[in-house]
Amino acid sequence: MTGAKDPSDVRESVRDHYARAATEAVEASACCAPSCCGDKVLDVDDVRFRSLYEPEAREDLPDAAILASLGCGNPTAVVELHEGETVLDLGSGGGIDVLLSAKRVGPSGKAYGLDMTEEMLALARQNQQETGATNVEFLEGYLEDIPLPAEAVDVVISNCVINLSTDKPRVFAEMHRVLAPGGRIGVSDIVAANELTPDQRAERGSFAGCIAGALSFAEYEDGLRAVGFSDIELTPTHEVADQMFAAIIKATKPSDG
Repeated sequence: MTGAKDPSDVRESVRDHYARAATEAVEASACCAPSCCGDKVLDVDDVRFRSLYEPEAREDLPDAAILASLGCGNPTAVVELHEGETVLDLGSGGGIDVLLSAKRVGPSGKAYGLDMTEEMLALARQNQQETGATNVEFLEGYLEDIPLPAEAVDVVISNCVINLSTDKPRVFAEMHRVLAPGGRIGVSDIVAANELTPDQRAERGSFAGCIAGALSFAEYEDGLRAVGFSDIELTPTHEVADQMFAAIIKATKPSDG
């Protein structure tokens, strides 16, 4: 891609962007935070937010958790969760999807959140403490190197975060590694029309804004299939920029035998 940046520089710019978002969510917990899927600010009554999370799902959550939700979808509505399952949220931010998942898997289940941003992790742990969730653990680390053993989780979710990685094949491989056989993914992400080149995607928005680093639909499916996923589905939900779409991605790690 013309003018491509060093991956470490991209990572640091993403980290800085979301560190500021976490700080704003704490300092103005009933005011505003930048949305990943556009320049529009949102508050706890934001129409876009209400369309992603039903009122009953958010009624027991701290305002800061809601304001730090910077995604493009609701992965907890994408994949069905069951009592006793273990869930991992990649790029967990303020922890909203982890806390919602913890409710669904119940006391016998476990919900992990993984994030690289110290400010987001501090906010997430504060939100966990406020809700009293005991089956939750937030981990510091990278999507490309998940700090969990192989076959440790039943479900991997993510909300508009995989597009931020500069090494998506490694992310897909790590997702497959940590999933138990028969495990599944339910991801909300930004995906580009197949005909858009990487340069054309970069013209439509920044890396930290979830646009420049997006894969095409074909690239996303090929990447998941290459590491061993099956039953892959990519479903666009709405357009966030010209020929750039919020999408739901589902896939399964085949069971042994």
